[in-house]
Amino acid sequence: MSAVGRTRSTNRVLVAGTLLVASLVAWIVTVQRMRGMDAGPGTDLGGLGWYLGIWVTMMAAMMLPSAAPTVLLFARVSHERARRGQAELVPTWLFVAGYLAVWTVVGLAAYGVYRAFVSAGTGWLAWDRAGPYVTGGALILAGIYQLTPLKDVCLRHCRSPLHFLLHGWRSGRTGAVRMGGEHGAYCLGCCWGLMLALFALGVMSLFWMAVVGAVILVEKLAPAGQRLSRVFAAALVALGIWVASAPGSVPGLVQPNSHGAEFARMRMMGGMAPAMKPMKPAMHPQAMKPMQPAKMAPAMKPMGR
Repeated sequence: MSAVGRTRSTNRVLVAGTLLVASLVAWIVTVQRMRGMDAGPGTDLGGLGWYLGIWVTMMAAMMLPSAAPTVLLFARVSHERARRGQAELVPTWLFVAGYLAVWTVVGLAAYGVYRAFVSAGTGWLAWDRAGPYVTGGALILAGIYQLTPLKDVCLRHCRSPLHFLLHGWRSGRTGAVRMGGEHGAYCLGCCWGLMLALFALGVMSLFWMAVVGAVILVEKLAPAGQRLSRVFAAALVALGIWVASAPGSVPGLVQPNSHGAEFARMRMMGGMAPAMKPMKPAMHPQAMKPMQPAKMAPAMKPMGR
């Protein structure tokens, strides 16, 4: 193997290893921070700072594995263009940063919509009222989107990004960020329905996060991923009907009015008070002796006359 070939191979291994480690670390952090916080549909998102941190970590865990082939291809094209003197070599992390920036904006928009609903009053969304029907409707909407032409176009781009990288190349560091953002926009067009399903089922649920992440990975990387998107569409519609009609029987779905959901809400708010210790007596039991009756003064004799 020539020196150029060895350099290319080393670069691919380095980029792939970095993505793998970053995704693994993101999953570990997500599990540690989100364990026990699944309160089901309508889970409180907490403060903006905490939510944004966990959202970006979630996106790195869920999306980087399926975006890895595109990132590797970007690094390869960038090195090849730099070798030929057609453009400067730019760090691959700039492309990844532009990609994740798109999902960060999506998370901020979702947080704004959530806060708007809370401010407007969400009593009608209670689980014993319209909650199951709204959740089921969101899942059905996500399933219908899976069958639209826009979904097909965006999924084809994510599965075969070579044309985009060769004909839409932008030079320089700013160009790398813009290309990452453009690829992120296509990825959003491909996956926003699945993200809607995640929010509907419980955005803090590690179980549903893993399920949605696996669906995204299969759609983008599996040989039959384009056809399987239709299967996932039918599954989402069926799940939506199931949640609307019998939510208590859906495996993995935490009921918002259950004790487990209440525990999750308390944990998110940091409201788990420490166990109350028994009060110590003010005095040692042995020190508490019965009081001795006071001695009566001797009876006074009548005075002589």
